[in-house]
Amino acid sequence: MPLPVRPVRSAAPGRGMAEPAIPVEDDGGRAALGARIGAVRRLSESLAAPLSAEDQQVQTMDDVSPTKWHLAHVSWFFETFVLGPYAPGYEVFHPRYGYIFNSYYEGIGPRHERPRRGALTRPPLADVLRYRRHVDDALDRFVAETAADVLRPLVPLIVLGLNHEQQHQELLLTDIKHVLASQPLHPAYRDDLTARAGAAPDLAPQLAFVEFMGGEHVIGADGDGFCFDNETPAHAVLTDEFTLANRPVTNGEVVAFIEGGGYATATLWLADGWAWVERGGANMWGETAPMYWSRRDGAWREFTLGGFRPLDPAAPASHLSYYEADAIARFLEARLPTEAEWELACRLTHAPGAEPNLLAAGLLHPAVPSGGPSRGLYQMLGDVWEWTASAYAPYPGFRAAAGAVGEYNGKFMVSQQVLRGGSCATPPGHIRASYRNFFYPHQSWQFSGLRLAR
Repeated sequence: MPLPVRPVRSAAPGRGMAEPAIPVEDDGGRAALGARIGAVRRLSESLAAPLSAEDQQVQTMDDVSPTKWHLAHVSWFFETFVLGPYAPGYEVFHPRYGYIFNSYYEGIGPRHERPRRGALTRPPLADVLRYRRHVDDALDRFVAETAADVLRPLVPLIVLGLNHEQQHQELLLTDIKHVLASQPLHPAYRDDLTARAGAAPDLAPQLAFVEFMGGEHVIGADGDGFCFDNETPAHAVLTDEFTLANRPVTNGEVVAFIEGGGYATATLWLADGWAWVERGGANMWGETAPMYWSRRDGAWREFTLGGFRPLDPAAPASHLSYYEADAIARFLEARLPTEAEWELACRLTHAPGAEPNLLAAGLLHPAVPSGGPSRGLYQMLGDVWEWTASAYAPYPGFRAAAGAVGEYNGKFMVSQQVLRGGSCATPPGHIRASYRNFFYPHQSWQFSGLRLAR
């Protein structure tokens, strides 16, 4: 029986970043905000803790930023957008850090070139960590001492900064994975990472398709919790009936694609994708395969944050470009879902109590599901970001926020594709059905996979 769609509601106007319900009129509300700031800030440093200072210095391609740059940039964000303008008497830690750690905000001023972040031997890691202490101490005082009527309207900006830092926590992990894979010794980020306990290592759920009814329905963020401005406004869309695969495409199915001549069959590929294949694709070791795959001793192995492992044929395939995802879907006689189809299916099937394979699970790698499906679908959240067929574009009625912070999402709404669902490196509390990630079609260093639609 096809699952129904949500009823149509009136689309709300764009509202920028939604305001979270964190009261600051009493000590309890301030304490809750301070605790949240502390938890996010500590997690960033704990993710960097397994790495040497040398590890944190390296940039292996333009898309990768050094770990210490991530740690400093998220501190610069709070300094630039919260503390500098609103904390009386705040002293900037270093007058040149604004130039070094600005990422892309034209409204803030010039910046160090992104492809040359790895050349920044100064400031050293020790100074970056002192910078973080300086910003943390100032944030603690600001939250504790600022009058409620001044602090209250700034809470959404602070929460935006926390969500921004969570995005960089995921980038920190995917960037260091590329750095370590580039080393001849192929070191592990952590030697203690294991497969999901209790999961069948060689048994994926049998591929099946779940039917969804067509019609008008609403997508986009429409609640009271935090969202990014690109998730708004909620608006009505029209879909035909469609079916969605009950799980992501697995490594075993990608092996079938390779052995079936998928990388050698031009008719499976978009023109830009075929040109990308002819240029060599993205594999780290010259294989005709996904980015981190390597054939060794006659068998496929995959580089993970735990080092090289035998390829698990039942696990979701990851580190696929959009070009690969689109070609694999066509090889399997299917297509990629639109982001509207994906969000509709997620809203209808995700069980709120489910425990997806996100960063908090501690696996740091896509895994075979350990539990049953939610209304027929496995792994809608976590494991791998799922490419959609939708171009990253503004929703009808979207308006970017005023000022430099309005550059956060709006100016990137061209030439990229939307991904949905989060990954094994997405921090807890940082994913929802309406979340829109976006990357260029050739990029595959993120934990990106696909789910089939028909």
